[in-house]
Amino acid sequence: MIVTEKAPAKINLSLDTPMRYLDGLPKWDMIMASIDLADYLTIDIHERPQTIKVYSDSGFLPNDQRNLAYQAAHVLKTRFHQTAGVTIRIKKNIPVAAGLGGGSSDAAAVLRGLNKGWRLGLSLAELAKLSLAIDSDVPYCVYSQTAHVTGHGELVAPLPPVPHDWVVVAKPKVSVSTPTILRQINYETLEHLDNEGLLREMQNGNWDRALAKMGNVLEPLTESQYPEIRRLKQKMLKLGADCAQMSGTGPTVFAICRSESRAKRIYNGLRGFCSEVYQVVLL
Repeated sequence: MIVTEKAPAKINLSLDTPMRYLDGLPKWDMIMASIDLADYLTIDIHERPQTIKVYSDSGFLPNDQRNLAYQAAHVLKTRFHQTAGVTIRIKKNIPVAAGLGGGSSDAAAVLRGLNKGWRLGLSLAELAKLSLAIDSDVPYCVYSQTAHVTGHGELVAPLPPVPHDWVVVAKPKVSVSTPTILRQINYETLEHLDNEGLLREMQNGNWDRALAKMGNVLEPLTESQYPEIRRLKQKMLKLGADCAQMSGTGPTVFAICRSESRAKRIYNGLRGFCSEVYQVVLL
């Protein structure tokens, strides 16, 4: 049996962390959304050999147990005592190590695909709970719809659909270590966001007001080490973005635009400034 799944990239409309758990990991308070920049996975379930294999058209991804898609297949295969072999082929479109959740979304797509292929009958909430062992972004990616995400990342509360605004995504040529950034968070000096206000504006359909409340508390920390992020954000705002900020721990920066013409202007203005630029829409 062959199952195909789309794995959309995610962006953080808002990213805050109120505290650190005793295990050393941050407690999250995030509002996340998906964009129409996606990987595509083909999942082949077969009887022999009874192994998990992952293939990708990207030279930057491991194809073994380090790959989150592999881990996702292993979680379901082990948990539900499935003996069939699984071959996963990934067509990569989402930049690697970009703060866009590409690997997590691939893992979530494998979970959804195998849930269908093996007829496990698991709900998205059940898949999300199982997926936290893989990575903190996977539970959200199981849903891949605008949501309020809290806890370690396992508490996902879907929100009303957002306008299908244009998004320009730009990834500078730097690599950011997420664990390193998270270890450097100083909770005594962290300036928190008004996420309650943002949620209220979104739930009331006040999208323009919501755009003004978006933010990422980790942005100053990553910017201090990678000034390219600040320059990209400033350029987006100068070219007319309604909102511009870093996604995740970076280094990718995105701009939200209410009009396609403004998005095109930003896209064209950044192409000579940054090698990886995409013009997409909010899902």
